[in-house]
Amino acid sequence: MKANAAEIFSARTIDFHAHAILPSYIDALKKLGINAAAEEGFPLPKWSVEEHLQFMDTAGIDFTVLSMATPHISDCEAVRAINEDFAELYRRFPKRFSFVATLPLPNVEGSIAEFHYATEKLGALGVKVASNSDGVYLGDERLDTIFAALNEKNSLVIVHPSPAKSLPRTDVVTGKVIALFEYPADTTRAVLNMLANGTLEKFPCLKVVVPHCGSFLPYMKQRAGAMFQMLASMNLMEPVNFADSVGKLFFDTAGDPMPEQFDMLLKITSLNKIIFGTDYPYVPARIILRKKKIFDEELSKRGWTEKIYLNNARTLLGS
Repeated sequence: MKANAAEIFSARTIDFHAHAILPSYIDALKKLGINAAAEEGFPLPKWSVEEHLQFMDTAGIDFTVLSMATPHISDCEAVRAINEDFAELYRRFPKRFSFVATLPLPNVEGSIAEFHYATEKLGALGVKVASNSDGVYLGDERLDTIFAALNEKNSLVIVHPSPAKSLPRTDVVTGKVIALFEYPADTTRAVLNMLANGTLEKFPCLKVVVPHCGSFLPYMKQRAGAMFQMLASMNLMEPVNFADSVGKLFFDTAGDPMPEQFDMLLKITSLNKIIFGTDYPYVPARIILRKKKIFDEELSKRGWTEKIYLNNARTLLGS
């Protein structure tokens, strides 16, 4: 069972970054003793499918690609239950939702098995991967076997931040409220690790989406490009063309694209590589609606509305 292509391709606006907080996920947090509010410094938002659909209707969003919330779950049994819940939601609302599967990273065998099950049996569009899983970062060679399996199927891979294993949790606000700094920092850390280790060259068929307007990557263009060259000249890493590698990535607009981040993102990527995302329900509906109104006006003024809200997502899902 695959996502209904007709529904995706008849949509006008596709949200590529939104979460569903499902009963199996809440049960897993309790069972595994994970306190989401303590770990994230932010309460787990309330979610219901009725409220999500109402938000989509109000925001003019036709179709949403859902993924698991944070904190990330790595227990194989819990991950299976979560993916089954997502599949049931997709079966109930095939015209409005699809999903990407959760993997029990860094478990190699479990992740490969879950990838095949979720995409071949449940209809998942691809997978969501944490920036790091128990301290193992994307780009680490220990994950290469997993990425080889994903690459073989031309898989969609949506990156989502996870707190670093060790953080200054006290007396500094960035360690208390993870979304403020640590989320974009850890995303950037993971993507730089992928680039430095040639992950995108080793696995060229992956379709990797980086969240939150590229996180800190636009700031890193000159520094990382220069550092990669210097380190390669010292034989401390293999040569990597930073610009070419970043050009293989897709980026979503979840966060605050206007007035500055969207244009900063265009410094490192092309317009064809940017897709729309809301981060609902972590960002409340009323705030997203206010931001989207501003974004709507700016995209309309530039003549980019269909490209960002629809065409780039169609290309990504259809390729």
